[in-house]
Amino acid sequence: MASSGASRWPSNSGNDGISDEQAVRLRERARFVRLETIRLISIAKVGHYSSVFSCAEIFSTLYYDTMRIRRGEPDWAERDRFLMGKGHAAVGQFPILADLDFFDRSWLDDYTRLGSPLGDHPDMRKVPGVDFSSGSIGHALSNGVGMALGGRFHGQDFNVFVLLGDGEMQEGQVWEAAISAATHRLGRLVAIVDRNGYQLDGKVDDVAAVEPLDEKWRAFGWEVHEVDGHDVVALANLLRKVKADTGREKPCCIIAKTVKGKGIDYMETEPGWHLGYLAPEDEARARETILEGAE
Repeated sequence: MASSGASRWPSNSGNDGISDEQAVRLRERARFVRLETIRLISIAKVGHYSSVFSCAEIFSTLYYDTMRIRRGEPDWAERDRFLMGKGHAAVGQFPILADLDFFDRSWLDDYTRLGSPLGDHPDMRKVPGVDFSSGSIGHALSNGVGMALGGRFHGQDFNVFVLLGDGEMQEGQVWEAAISAATHRLGRLVAIVDRNGYQLDGKVDDVAAVEPLDEKWRAFGWEVHEVDGHDVVALANLLRKVKADTGREKPCCIIAKTVKGKGIDYMETEPGWHLGYLAPEDEARARETILEGAE
């Protein structure tokens, strides 16, 4: 079903495959996420560039192609739900929520300032369009299980999408939630793992190895797919197929292979950019690099 929030661009045409025009639009929205992330972090003076850049295409594809939402109606009861375990990537989510008219765009200009509802992590009590307040890693999937169960109980057919960091796979609560989801046959629950290979303390598998991720999710009773997390065509087509399979009883895990800091060469090779700040001259160059990537 098409997202009525996407009235300014080609709508999701179902399971026939994404068109060239739609792919161009999704790539443009991913660049928008990266550019706005840079702008907002310049206000805060510190932020999570690379964590957003690894999932920019995931954000773009979910909000502008996959999810059932209505522009300007963040509390629409039949909307698909989105939860984010890696809540520190909220700076990339907020521009999309404003773009969908869930709150006034002027809010972005006060990002993290005293009194602003927009902080370093998303707060569902303050920010329209945020379905889950995240910050402490590991809780999002459990809440996603609860939402999927709630939807079933009330006879609603919305889907629940949960974005998880790969470092988050080290949290035991994630696997408890995975067991629960499979036990309750929550076919409308989709977990997306942003497999960029890094966490705050370095390489994920140096801190605590999580591989083989695909085999682990399957062993926990989930349907598993792997995809290039920066390929909007592959992402959109896979998510459309997953969403169209309304008879599926297994919850679904998508392992999205991504690059932390994608789009800025030195962020892609330097894990220290998990949290940082671009000086004005570096910010200008980063913007140029992102825009050059569109050519």
